[in-house]
Amino acid sequence: MGFYICLGLLIVADLFLTLLHLKHESFFSWDGLPSFYGAFGFVACVALVLIAKYVLRPLVKKEENYYD
Repeated sequence: MGFYICLGLLIVADLFLTLLHLKHESFFSWDGLPSFYGAFGFVACVALVLIAKYVLRPLVKKEENYYD
C-alpha cells in the first residue's frame, strides 16, 4: 500500500513540476511531457521481453532430446 501511495505522490509531483515549467528538456522536446520517462521505461521493458521471447529464444533453444 505504501508503494502505491509513493507512486501517486511522485506522479503528482511530476505533473506539478511540468505545469510550473521547472523541468527542462534534455534531448528532445517530448521528453518534457509528464511521466515521459516512466512510460518510456515501461515500453522499453516490454520490448526487451518480447524480443527475448520471440527472437532470441529460438536462436539459443535446444531440442528436447539434445542431451540423450
